[in-house]
Amino acid sequence: MKTTFIKIGNRKSEIGNFKAFTLIELLVVISIIAILAGLLLPALAAAKKQAQKTQVKLEISQLVTAIQNYDSAYSRFPVSTNAQIDASKVGGDFTYGTINTGPQTTFALQNPAPPYSYQANNSEVIAILMDITSTTVTSVNMNHQKNPQQTLFLNAKMSGSTDPGVGRDLVYRDLWGNPYVISMDLNYDEQCSDAFYCLHNVSYQNPQPVPAAPQQGYNGLFNPTDLTGASDNFLYHGKVMVWSAGPDGKIDPLSPASGVNAGVNKDNILSWQ
Repeated sequence: MKTTFIKIGNRKSEIGNFKAFTLIELLVVISIIAILAGLLLPALAAAKKQAQKTQVKLEISQLVTAIQNYDSAYSRFPVSTNAQIDASKVGGDFTYGTINTGPQTTFALQNPAPPYSYQANNSEVIAILMDITSTTVTSVNMNHQKNPQQTLFLNAKMSGSTDPGVGRDLVYRDLWGNPYVISMDLNYDEQCSDAFYCLHNVSYQNPQPVPAAPQQGYNGLFNPTDLTGASDNFLYHGKVMVWSAGPDGKIDPLSPASGVNAGVNKDNILSWQ
């Protein structure tokens, strides 16, 4: 190996032994770096996605707890009079989040056909739980009428109009910008019906578990009124259901919620799962 010297005046200074990389060696190093980056980036993306799901699960849990605490404090659920009246028409429950306020055009659902007539996003629930009295968006809690003790049951992040968190429209959105869907057991029969997950096409297990149990739906739901499980009456044994459409922001009323044939509903994040 050749020793290199630099001449300074009449003196030579040794700066060490040095051998330059060849072009082939540089290309090999660059290729290795590219391969490592290709392996690392998907792992980082998956880790970020999992962290987002964990955060959304936490927000869903906080929402459920806030609703339950409100119910314990007032012996009623945080809903508007319109929602309560609509649910009472069939002696049933009510789902908030049936107005499309998310960025995905495929995110759309509604409460069942008449006698239901009232559709609403989750802003009424949020106004009550966070004791927001402004009537700019909704007058449901004007003068603290739905929260007279002025208790802050939910402490959610405020954000822009369609950003994650509670927007200026008081709609609570997940980390992907889609509204949380909230269903409550307004007739207190310990069976909660969600406008989406009650559907046969979504919750009916196919193939059936062994032994055959057509009334047993996906994600622990159950159809108590139909031995064949053919009707849209899959229920959750509990008082509150809160869910997110997941990272893709999409739902499909014709696709199963789980199983080998599950489509866009497979990544939904559920409070009861």
